[in-house]
Amino acid sequence: MKALIVANDPSLFSAESVVRARMREYASHMKELHILSQSPSRAEDVVEGGLYLHALPGGRILSLMQMEAAANEIVARYSIEVISAQDPFEHGFIAARVAKAFNLPLHIQIHTDFLSPWFARSGVFRSMRVHMPALNKVRQRIADKVLPQAKGIRVVSKRIADSLVERYGNTLASVEILPIAVRADDVPKVPLPAPAFAFSLITVSRLEPEKRIEDIIMAVGRIARLFPSVGLYVVGAGRERYRLELLAKRLGLFSRVIFLGERADARGLMKSASAYIQASAYEGYGLTLLEAALARIPIITTDVGIVGEVFKGYEDVLSAPPGDPAALALHINGLVGDHQARLKLVMSAEHTARNYLATLGDQPLRIVENMKKVLAV
Repeated sequence: MKALIVANDPSLFSAESVVRARMREYASHMKELHILSQSPSRAEDVVEGGLYLHALPGGRILSLMQMEAAANEIVARYSIEVISAQDPFEHGFIAARVAKAFNLPLHIQIHTDFLSPWFARSGVFRSMRVHMPALNKVRQRIADKVLPQAKGIRVVSKRIADSLVERYGNTLASVEILPIAVRADDVPKVPLPAPAFAFSLITVSRLEPEKRIEDIIMAVGRIARLFPSVGLYVVGAGRERYRLELLAKRLGLFSRVIFLGERADARGLMKSASAYIQASAYEGYGLTLLEAALARIPIITTDVGIVGEVFKGYEDVLSAPPGDPAALALHINGLVGDHQARLKLVMSAEHTARNYLATLGDQPLRIVENMKKVLAV
């Protein structure tokens, strides 16, 4: 099979990235895998065996303007058989147009819970408002047009699959749940940088509005006087960093909220932390929750992604509603003061994660087979 994936992931053009490694595995199961994606400004096309990366340098708007013409050229030049998009929004729309022009089957991948009410909501009364892209409401309408055209749909969690059934009923093509593969092998422990906290929280995330890092900072602020030894490490980069740093400073937490930027050794850093914390408004999956469970640290998370499907609240993780810093603070309070609870959560979450990952089989092969199915539809 020769497939083209229309994507938006500049990290593909980093030879050492996890995403690049994942695409290599996909390519090993097909004749040719072509990926067309926005790329860093100086990126060039890459060929690694059967993996072809086609770069679209420049900003997001410019890349989108060029993408359809570039996809048409790739399809014609390489005799592409299947077109897939990594979302049902802008890239799904472009992939659908190209698929229709060449009479090819369309395959859609859904990695985010775009039907969550939080996808276009800025906040609730319990927490501060965070500006969500106005485009998200438009994206939901685009998905309404794109998804019925797909011959196959892959989602990464049951939460997303259930939301599709609720919105579209039985009008869509076969929907298959195929999560993202997570390596279960051990990684070296990496010390957290100074200052050292007696109880260190860590979060690993893109610093974007939907991740609601401000709720974690506000939760730390709520317990600051009661537990002056608690600190937070924020691993990741994104548009919200400056605003989040100002919030930490305004709350008097600048020395207790440490921004580490993007780190390739995030899993190793997790192993040095006292607990993992996530406050996302919505998630399609929750890869970092699995990584935290494998790092053997207790987890505090909002009820998103695979929480409920894989991890059970108050058995494997401590869960809270999105947009509720008070609930997050309550969970932090509980973990700081209860060593036995931390130990129990760690043991249960690791056991659950390893059992879950053992059921997934050869994920790259299963994902490729899912794409191949559309050829027979």
